Amino acid sequence: MADFDLIIIGAGPGGYVCAIRAAQLGLKVAVAEGRETLGGTCLNVGCIPSKALLHATHSLHEAEVNFEKMGLTAKTKVDWAKMLSYKDEVIGQNTGGIEFLFKKNKVTWLKGWATITAPGEVKVGDDTHTAKSVVIASGSEPSPLPGVAVDEKVIVTSTDALALPKVPKEMAVIGAGVIGLELGSVYARLGVRVTVVEYLDAITPGMDAEVARTLQRYLKRQGIDFVLGAAVQGAAVKGGKATLSYKLKKDGSEHDLTADCVLVATGRRPYTQGVVDAALTLALTKRGQIETDARFQTSIPGVYAIGDVREGAMLAHKAEDEGVALAEMLAGKAGHVDYDLIPSVIYTTPEVASVGRTEEQLKAEGRAYRAGKFNFMGNGRAKAMFAGDGFVKLLVDKETDRILGCHIIGPSAGELIHEICVAMEFGASAEDIARTCHAHPTLSEAVREAALACGDGAIHS
Repeated sequence: MADFDLIIIGAGPGGYVCAIRAAQLGLKVAVAEGRETLGGTCLNVGCIPSKALLHATHSLHEAEVNFEKMGLTAKTKVDWAKMLSYKDEVIGQNTGGIEFLFKKNKVTWLKGWATITAPGEVKVGDDTHTAKSVVIASGSEPSPLPGVAVDEKVIVTSTDALALPKVPKEMAVIGAGVIGLELGSVYARLGVRVTVVEYLDAITPGMDAEVARTLQRYLKRQGIDFVLGAAVQGAAVKGGKATLSYKLKKDGSEHDLTADCVLVATGRRPYTQGVVDAALTLALTKRGQIETDARFQTSIPGVYAIGDVREGAMLAHKAEDEGVALAEMLAGKAGHVDYDLIPSVIYTTPEVASVGRTEEQLKAEGRAYRAGKFNFMGNGRAKAMFAGDGFVKLLVDKETDRILGCHIIGPSAGELIHEICVAMEFGASAEDIARTCHAHPTLSEAVREAALACGDGAIHS
């Protein structure tokens, strides 16, 4: 008999959620994890710590900019060491919570780095364990950039940027994606001169173009500079400072940018090193992702893959949904993930959230659609919060009124998007949203107004 029904390699959002769901369904489960704490990149050096610093620096901004408008007097002083301590405390609470859930659900933690040595066999340290099924949920790591050598001091990854020994005066961010913009926002609020260098001609590739332009304008207003259409040539460190060299694609001109810190935020790549013994053949895609079928099965019998190591968006909640679906499949149920309805969020201020199709995608598909839009400046709650920037844009089928996509830039966008996610899951129309009573005064009224704008028109604009 096998030692376990299921062994999962990696205790990130995909791995630990898969483990807990499988245990709930009666499977005997173990998770192999080499970190000292559970939770993977997300909880330890990704989603959670970055949101803690975003919250702290947003609070600083509120105190410095908006408190006086409300009749509040406050003297602000940044204690960087204490802010990092607060961030670490948040991490500890979350990773400790996962350990508690493992014990509660009788999930075994195999402490150490794991290698699949044969179908159904996993070696962790000096011990070999057997299982009916094995899941690779080893996540991802920062993608390197040729010519830019990370030294973890001056030239850093997102992991290092979450724990810099001191706040720099100038920071260059390579990459205008989610990671670069979020961490750039953190340091800009701390008074750092932040310059974002991006290869493409627009920020946040794949986002609704109107939202991307609007976000760039807001971030520039907050003090972040952008150099777009720039190909980074290299970076050199001398005397504790870095000189970043780049070439503008539009005219081939070469430029240098000097900074105390360079953040390499050019995306992430699947982490598969050492996960499978060299004697086994694990099929990979051209991008280094693990090839799987519709049921997450890899080329090795009985071995599955979920999360960042397989195709699709590298999002924690996508990995979680795949973990739940796979656990249910292995338990004899019908697991399912709707990849068309996975929301994405950028936690800048204002936040950005989207689900479904963009206008650019609908035009490329030749699909007839209507767009309903409502500005947060027309929302009473938003104005009371000094958060009137941004809008909700709802895209619907021109004939059926069925919701095809939604794009929000504004306060609590990451929370508001889920009303639309649920609506789209049930095949709802804009009229369904418009005819649903929303409490007043709430930010969610802006979603209803956008739905009204898809018909006869919004009430408050």
